[in-house]
Amino acid sequence: MRLLVLGGTEFVGRAVVEAALGRGWEVTVFHRGRHRPPPGVRSLHGDRTAPGGLAALAADGGAWDAVVDTWSAAPRAVHEAARLLSGRAGRYVYVSSRSVYAWPVPAGAGEDAPLVEGAAADAAASDYARDKRGGELAAVAAFGTGGSLLVRAGLILGPYENVGRLPWWLTRIARGGPVLAPGPRELAVQLIDVRDLAAWLLTAVERELGGPFDLVGPPGHTTMGELLEACVRVTGADAELRWYEPEVILDAGIAPWTELPVWVPPGGEAYDAMHRADVSRALATGLVCRPVEETVADTWRWLTGIGGVAPRRPDRTGAGLDPGVEARVLAGGGGVAGTTPGEGASDD
Repeated sequence: MRLLVLGGTEFVGRAVVEAALGRGWEVTVFHRGRHRPPPGVRSLHGDRTAPGGLAALAADGGAWDAVVDTWSAAPRAVHEAARLLSGRAGRYVYVSSRSVYAWPVPAGAGEDAPLVEGAAADAAASDYARDKRGGELAAVAAFGTGGSLLVRAGLILGPYENVGRLPWWLTRIARGGPVLAPGPRELAVQLIDVRDLAAWLLTAVERELGGPFDLVGPPGHTTMGELLEACVRVTGADAELRWYEPEVILDAGIAPWTELPVWVPPGGEAYDAMHRADVSRALATGLVCRPVEETVADTWRWLTGIGGVAPRRPDRTGAGLDPGVEARVLAGGGGVAGTTPGEGASDD
């Protein structure tokens, strides 16, 4: 098959490109040239945010079985690209987000949950949820419901991550010593390895699927304990997880999700929205999720291979807990030891 990826040099786009090449597909990437794409692709250069930024794509005259677009800012870029390619591609795959659902998102919500109002195609960037919904609407306007595939991703982790979630945990645990671990240890979390997302996406293209799909691992696929204990094992660090109840963390003024990536305290609207989604539609269409240990190990291998400093998207704020705040909470005691170096979880 012939695939065009708009971007294709970082995180999700790169994972899609590598997976497509692994299937023997012909891959073209359209990007700004800031990062080198994987070997074996054909490159076109342009900046979608600049006047005339699609000129190289317009002049190329190529045709593709599918286009993959991961754009996250103002939907104008999706609108213009989709209109340009509507007669030259079989379908348009837009990697969206579960953030497009109207708040509060009830536990067990699926693709039929209420949506936010999408930003207009000609609007400037507004907020992430409205921009992503605007991108969806732009794709559907150009390719129709059947010709557009809306991949509403949840929490994505894995190699090439440029958001700073799993790399932050790996870096912190690699430093060793007591580590503030947000409990409860058995707290179920929903995440998806970027390579599993890419594999499902390409199979969906082959099957000519259309419409919206929530894409994240099933509830209970892993837990905070399994995730952080895997980080201890793969880094080989002299680290000890100290598990704290949510109330202690919140009382210390620590922000869930941002200061302690991945973690959201149970029982609230945020937890229901982020970690209790119904993904039965994706599972029924072939979604397979690898063990979290594999995601963690491969991310650590990639991170150490690039010198231990993960790339960071300029439109995302830094994630992670200030060491001074962590030290203050740890000094106050009250945490429960969970994992000691070289051992699995214990129940002391």
